Amino acid sequence: MQAKMTIEHKAPLLTPEQFANLGDGMIAYVKEMRSEDVNRLYPQAPQIQPGLTIFALIGADGAPIVLADTEEGAIGNARENDLTMVSLH
Repeated sequence: MQAKMTIEHKAPLLTPEQFANLGDGMIAYVKEMRSEDVNRLYPQAPQIQPGLTIFALIGADGAPIVLADTEEGAIGNARENDLTMVSLH
């Protein structure tokens, strides 16, 4: 005898727009990147010398908040702006 499984599809609790704005202005994370990638990802950023490691403080919506030359600098900016830091894996 085999048991039958029923899969129930529920409507999402948040719309895609609500999910995108979740944590906006309150949550941020630090992303390490190469300076060559900064202008590719963020064309509005100033030109940066190639070959550098840059730490970007990124908002919950994926928008860059600040670029720093150290991780501590990016985290410090988050603290100054009362942002909750999250870790991404």
